[in-house]
Amino acid sequence: MIVLVAYFGLALVVSMILTPVCRRIARRAGFVAPLKDDRWHRTPTALFGGIAIASTSIGLGIVVGPDTRLWPLLGAGAAMALVGVFDDVLTVKPSTKLVMQISLASVLVFLDYRLGWTDSLALDAMLTLLWVVGITNSFNLLDNMDGLCAGIALIAGTFLLGTLYAHTGVSPISMYLAVLLGATAGFLVYNIHPATIFMGDTGSLFLGFNLAALTLLATSIGTRSGTSGVLSVVAGPVLLLLIPIFDTTLVTVMRILAGRRPSQGGRDHSSHRLVAFGLPESTAVATLWVLAIIGGGLAVLIRPGGENWFGIVALTFVLAMIIFAVYLAKIRVYENAPEGNTRAITPLVVDFMYKRRVAEVLLDLCLIPLAYYSAYRLRFEGGAFFANYPYFLNSLPVVLTAQMLSLFVMGGYRGTWRHFGIMDAVVFAKSVALGATVSILAMVFAYNFASYSRAVFVIYSALVLLLLCGTRASFRLVGEFINRRQAGGLRCVVYGTSGASLATLREAFGQQPFKLLGFVDDDPSQMNARVSGYPVLGNFSRLLSIIESGEIDRVVMNTKLIDLDKIQRLHARCDACGVELMILHVHLKPFTLAS
Repeated sequence: MIVLVAYFGLALVVSMILTPVCRRIARRAGFVAPLKDDRWHRTPTALFGGIAIASTSIGLGIVVGPDTRLWPLLGAGAAMALVGVFDDVLTVKPSTKLVMQISLASVLVFLDYRLGWTDSLALDAMLTLLWVVGITNSFNLLDNMDGLCAGIALIAGTFLLGTLYAHTGVSPISMYLAVLLGATAGFLVYNIHPATIFMGDTGSLFLGFNLAALTLLATSIGTRSGTSGVLSVVAGPVLLLLIPIFDTTLVTVMRILAGRRPSQGGRDHSSHRLVAFGLPESTAVATLWVLAIIGGGLAVLIRPGGENWFGIVALTFVLAMIIFAVYLAKIRVYENAPEGNTRAITPLVVDFMYKRRVAEVLLDLCLIPLAYYSAYRLRFEGGAFFANYPYFLNSLPVVLTAQMLSLFVMGGYRGTWRHFGIMDAVVFAKSVALGATVSILAMVFAYNFASYSRAVFVIYSALVLLLLCGTRASFRLVGEFINRRQAGGLRCVVYGTSGASLATLREAFGQQPFKLLGFVDDDPSQMNARVSGYPVLGNFSRLLSIIESGEIDRVVMNTKLIDLDKIQRLHARCDACGVELMILHVHLKPFTLAS
C-alpha cells in the first residue's frame, strides 16, 4: 500500500506542476474554451489540462515497469489523448472521433480485454467494444461543469484501485491506476469552481478510455481468482461508473424526445438540471460526487457470500436513480422554453408515462419481488434462507400476479404522484392486504401452504407498502422542495392556521408569485408547530415585530377570531410600514352563464 501511496503522491506533485504550465501555454497560444450558448462557463478558460493528466500518467506509467497488460493500455491511451489534442486544437468531426475510438477499443479487445458478461466470445467482444466506446464518450459528455468529470473519475478510480489491490495487491496495473488518480487529483486542484483550466477532450477521452479498460482488467482478474460472482461481474462495472452512464443516458434520451441530435451540445446534463432545481453549481457537483461514492461503494461490496443484502441495496439504489432521472427530466432546459420560465416543468416523457401508466407498472414489477425477497432474507438467516429459497422461487409468480392485479382492481394506478396523499396510502394498504390474502389462498390451494411462513407475508406486506407509498410520495416531496427553493415574489405571512391550505393560497394569489415565510396564530398550542410544512412564527405581537422589521410584503388574514382592537393595530402597523393587508375569503356562489 505504501508503494501505491508513493506513486499517487508523486503523480499529484508532477500534475500540480504541469497543469499551470499547460494553462500558461494554452493562454499564450490562444487555446481557450470559447463562450457559447450551449456551454456552461461564462469566462474564457484555458484548455490543455488534459495534457497535464495524460503526460503525467503515461510518463510515470512507463516508469512503473514492463507488463503485458499495461503496455497496450499505455499505447492506446496515448493515442486516445492525441485524438483529444487534435479535437481541442482543430475541432475534429464527431464521426472521426468515433472511428478512432472504435479502432482503439478494438485494439484492447484484440489483446483480450474482456467484459465477461457472456460465455459467447463474439457477443462478449461486441459488448466490450460498446463498453469502452460508451464509457469514453460518457466521460467526454460529463465534462460540462467545474470539477465534475475529474471528481467522478477520482472517485470511481479510488474504488477501482481498492478492488484491484484486494485481488492482486501491489501490481503494475494498480500502480498505474494510482498514478492516474494522482494526475487527476493534481489537475482537480485547478479545476474546482471557479476553474482556471479545463481538461478539454484530451483529458475526458483519456480518463474515460483508461477507466473503461481498467474496469475490464479488474473484472477479469476477479473472475479468474474466483472472487467475483455473476452479480458482481455485471453490476460492479456499471455501479462503479454509474454517474457517467446515468448522465449520458439521460441526455441522449431527452434530446431524442425533444427532436434534437444526441451529438448536439447543450446545457441539458444532469448537473445543469440540478442547478435549474435551485442548487448552487458547487452543490450540484457535490451531489453527483456523493451519488458516485454510493455507487462505487456498492460496486466494491457486491461479492459472493456478501452480495445478497448488498445486491438488494444496489437494486434499490438503481431504482432510486431511475426515479431521480424522471425528476430531472421534468425541468425545461432547451432553448425553446418560454422566456422567463427556464425553471418551468415540461411534460415530455413524464406526462406520457403518467397517461400510459407504463412507468408505474414497470416500477412495481421491480418493487414487489424486491420486497418479497427482502422478507425472506429478514425471516430466515444463513442456511435456513437457502433451504427456503426454492419456496421463494415457486411462490414469487403467485405473489407478483396477485399483487399487481390487486393494485389494478383497488385503484392503485389511478392516482397522480405529485398529488399523493393519505387516502392514496389507504388505497395502497387495501391493495397490499388483498394481494397478500389472495397469495396465501392461492398457495393453500396449490401447495396446502406447506413449508411457507406466515411471518414472511407479514414482513412482505409492510415492506411493499413502504416501497409503494415511498416512491409515489417522493414526487410530491421533491415537488414541494423545488417550489419552496424557487419561490419568489411577494413575501407573505398568514395570520391564522385554521383551515390553512397552501393550495387555497396559491389559488388566491393566482399568477402572482409569492413566498410564504410561515404562519402566525394566537393559540398557545400552535407555538413551534408546523402547518403544511411551514413554521408557526409566533403570536400577534410577533407578527407586529415582523411587519416593523421589513421582512414581509403582505399579511394575509385567515381568521375570524380577532377583535376590533387587534384589527385596528394590525392595519395601522401595516399602513405605516408599507405592508399590504389582505383577508383570505373563500366562498361558493351559484354558477350562471352570464358570470
